[in-house]
Amino acid sequence: MDLMIAKVNKLLRKRCGFTLIEVLTVMMIAATLAAIAVPSYKRSQIKARESVLAEDLYQMRRAIDAYYADYATYPDSLQALVDGRYLRSLPRDPFTQKNNTWKCVPPEYNEQGDLAGGSCFDVHSGSKKIGLNVLPYFTW
Repeated sequence: MDLMIAKVNKLLRKRCGFTLIEVLTVMMIAATLAAIAVPSYKRSQIKARESVLAEDLYQMRRAIDAYYADYATYPDSLQALVDGRYLRSLPRDPFTQKNNTWKCVPPEYNEQGDLAGGSCFDVHSGSKKIGLNVLPYFTW
């Protein structure tokens, strides 16, 4: 029995590494898997940022509407929403990575020709990038 174990150990000691073909095969498989996974990962990152942007816009627009319901005028800036405690803080734009790039849209004239007070009727992202739905983020 000891003789057989010695022979097996001797055979195992002779082969102590991988051949070049084996290493190249493993590298090709890893590269193929990476080529498949990276685009999917990047797309899921963009989708997550788009979800954050949509939610931030929704919350800010809701706060603008609440401000208008309380004061019968729109806020002069987004900072007025924070000062009035309609928002805890201005959210960071997920694409520009800053909280001061939001663009306020002033109110428009209604059917009677009246213009509501204030200067922030709506809000859009300040990013010039184009979304997965082929619309620029500043139009959302």
